[in-house]
Order: sequence, then structure tokens, then C-alpha cells
Amino acid sequence: MENCVKRVVHTSTSEVYGTALYVPIDEKHPLQPQSPYSASKIGADAMAMSFFNAFALPVTIARPFNTYGPRQSARAVIPTIITQIAKGKRQIKLGDVSPTRDFNYVLDTCRGFLALARCDAAVGETVNIGSNYEIAVGDTLALIRELMGSDVEFLLDEQRIRPESSEVFRLWCDNTKIQSMTGFKPHFDIRTGLQATIDWFTNPHNLQKYKADIYNV
Repeated sequence: MENCVKRVVHTSTSEVYGTALYVPIDEKHPLQPQSPYSASKIGADAMAMSFFNAFALPVTIARPFNTYGPRQSARAVIPTIITQIAKGKRQIKLGDVSPTRDFNYVLDTCRGFLALARCDAAVGETVNIGSNYEIAVGDTLALIRELMGSDVEFLLDEQRIRPESSEVFRLWCDNTKIQSMTGFKPHFDIRTGLQATIDWFTNPHNLQKYKADIYNV
């Protein structure tokens, strides 16, 4: 290529799959644009792949499932729960906690990207990055509460429930392809990943950067 590009790893998202039609979700799962965000990512994936097909640009589409960990925006559920508990909240308002996710600690997601960037067989391919472990949001929050030794009460707030047609109710990654291509396996299970995340957010220097009284949308 003119600019000596050796590899382009394009970041997709598991949101492109929508609510799972079957689980675990492999790369052949139909794409379902249940929100403008997921639709924009489907379009971006297609544009990236068109440069591989038309111009032989060495593109790999990496499709990570739900990443969490240090420095994550408070718009996400895991950091907002941790910071509210750490700042002494006795009650926390939530939307629907029944949807399931395949949560991945940030270092594992980064390892997945690096593995794909180094894998020649991944050129022209779309590859999931995930743990192949499914957990409900509510169970994740209960685990955070347990790890933090808290008795905080979780309350349902109807205003925080997404429209049913746009909510992605189930995401569970089939990571067979990345394992077979690169040997990638996650190093962090959900408990150890959450503990590492809690340790970072509860450091006073880090915690002061987060505002527990603001509902981020």
C-alpha cells in the first residue's frame, strides 16, 4: 500500500448482533441494527471490509463484547455502581437488570486486539473477542456488592428502562474463532476482573474524578 500500512484492525461491537437469535453468538450470526449506534457500526464494518475487497487493504474486523475496567466512563453500568457504592450510597436506582452480557476485562480485550493484529490468517476476517461466559446485569451488580462488602439496595427506576425494541437482551460470545486462529484465551474471569476494577475505582485519587450523584445518559 502507498502508506506502508501493514495492518488495520477495525473496532466493531457485539451490539451489531442485537438480541441473540442463538447462543453463543458466532461471527455468522445475523446482524440486527436495534439502535442507531449498532446501525452505524454495521455500516462502518462494511466500509472497512470494502477496502479489503476493493484495494487489498489488510483489514481485520475485531468485534469485542462488553469491555469493562479501570478508567471506564461512568455512562457504563459497572463503573457507575462501583463509584456510587464507594461514595456511600445506600440506594441505587437502575433500569432493567435482566439482560445478559459477556463482560470482558479491558486487559483481555487489548490482548485480543494485539493477537489479531499479529495474525496473518485474520486478514479479511471478522473475529469476536469475548470470554464465552454469560451473566445477567443483575447478577453482575450483586457480585460487585458482595466484593465491596456493601448492603446497598438496588431500586428499579422506570425512567431508566430502554424501549423494549431497542434493548439488547442477550449477548454471549462464541470465541472459538479467535482461539483457533491465535490461541487467545481470557486471563480474567468475571470475579477477578471486577475485583481489579473495584481496586482501581476505590483508590481515592481515581474515585475523586467520578461524580456519583449524576445520572449519565
